[in-house]
Amino acid sequence: MKILLTNDDGIYAPGLQALRRELLSLGEVVVVAPATEQSAAAHSVTLLNPLIIQEVLDEHKRFLGWAVEGRPADCVKLALVELLKDPPDLIVSGLNAGSNAGINVLYSGTVAAAIEGAFFRKTAIAISQASGRPKPIDFQAAAKIARRVIDRILESNPTSGSLFNVNLPKQELGTPKGLKVLPQNVAIYHESFVKNTDPRGRTYYWLGNDYCCPAPHPHSDEDALAEGFVTLTPLQFDLTDHVKLAEMNQRKWEL
Repeated sequence: MKILLTNDDGIYAPGLQALRRELLSLGEVVVVAPATEQSAAAHSVTLLNPLIIQEVLDEHKRFLGWAVEGRPADCVKLALVELLKDPPDLIVSGLNAGSNAGINVLYSGTVAAAIEGAFFRKTAIAISQASGRPKPIDFQAAAKIARRVIDRILESNPTSGSLFNVNLPKQELGTPKGLKVLPQNVAIYHESFVKNTDPRGRTYYWLGNDYCCPAPHPHSDEDALAEGFVTLTPLQFDLTDHVKLAEMNQRKWEL
């Protein structure tokens, strides 16, 4: 099996390195990932600047892949169109530091990279580890769980272009209670900005770190994640509201 591994935390992120070690037992792994952290880059792509790339070696001085001066979606697009001699069988994005459940899928560079892979009709999986500050994440332990989830997904024989979002619960909750296949939570999140003044007297706002979902919908990914379950959500990138579309087509629209 040929696997393309990417992320939004950067090619040197410990989560990516830990997941790569686990994926090597599945087959050949090539990394194409951002040279620097691109968290919350969503599905942005680079248009006005060149995508500078550099080959990267692993700890054994063997070829690991390419670092790209660009966004996560850039990395997958460039890998599939230019860099890889043979198309991958699987695209994995992660292992992200912090969950990407609920509406965070709209902001996440990790999920966006997986979506880009699904555009190309490849099975794509985004994987994130929920974290509780300030305790550091045990990425190696998380990667072992992530690998088991990937195994279960592959055993289901997903069709070409299938897209999955996986989130692992906070490690301080203990061993995950199990795996639940659930829809994406769409409840509103709590967020705030810290107001301050810079050294030149200008007012600025900085998004606070209390961004959370205080009242998740029951039987959703955020709900189960808080209870200590690994969550698995199939996604799609067709944003058309087909119910509303059918309703609107019941009347005649004219200019």
